[in-house]
Amino acid sequence: MKLSILGSSGSLGAPGNPASGYLLSGSLADARPLLLDIGPGVLAAMQVTINPADVHVLLSHLHADHCLDFPSLLVWRRYHPTLFAREKCYFLGPKNAPVHLGRLSADDPEGVDDVSDTFIFNAHQAHVPVELEGYRVTPFPAVHPIEAYSLRVEEIATGQVVAYSGDTAWTDELVECARDADLFLCEATWGESCEGKAPDMHICGVEAGRAARLAGVKHLVLIHIPPWVDAHRVVEAARQEYEGPITLGLPGTAVEVTA
Repeated sequence: MKLSILGSSGSLGAPGNPASGYLLSGSLADARPLLLDIGPGVLAAMQVTINPADVHVLLSHLHADHCLDFPSLLVWRRYHPTLFAREKCYFLGPKNAPVHLGRLSADDPEGVDDVSDTFIFNAHQAHVPVELEGYRVTPFPAVHPIEAYSLRVEEIATGQVVAYSGDTAWTDELVECARDADLFLCEATWGESCEGKAPDMHICGVEAGRAARLAGVKHLVLIHIPPWVDAHRVVEAARQEYEGPITLGLPGTAVEVTA
């Protein structure tokens, strides 16, 4: 598999860095890629390398920095003159995602745009895997103010595993999601230290490194770092806990996943 980072800024977009969006491409030539979250600016970044109509969408949760380009993706899928969606893709997310996002794209302020014309929706169920086009996706409950999940993606043919923290405070579920993963995309929103951290919100660089160490992951990629945080100091904080390879997940970064 290959992971391409479209945007990785934490909580909001930054100059030159959209909010959360991660494209996962598999080894099977005819399998569509998976898009993990679609925050503001991600749709534009995706157009550089791929037709946005050709991806399955997986949402970790419904905060704006992780889903706000979804209504624009609907416009592309329905109305692009040549690259419109010719068949339905899968859309996996929290149970109220079709209503929440349908309200954003509806013409009537009280209405809900029905996305079933272009997507097949499947609601996340904790620890229940879903198989689609050669992948097995398993959601793990995250600790966040709204329904949220960390996502474990396994390519069935190769056994390669990518784990994605989404947004979460510390929880043993995060460690289980990342258990023995080949690549672990982990947020470090709070910076290098967890000192003064708001409860039930995010983790810091030290905790990201600790989760990677406890899970035994092969490669840690640090993401979701706000523009006011020194990202390089976050990397150094993670190294206090994790001795394996660490990559700072900058936009445009592509990482080959090896089992």
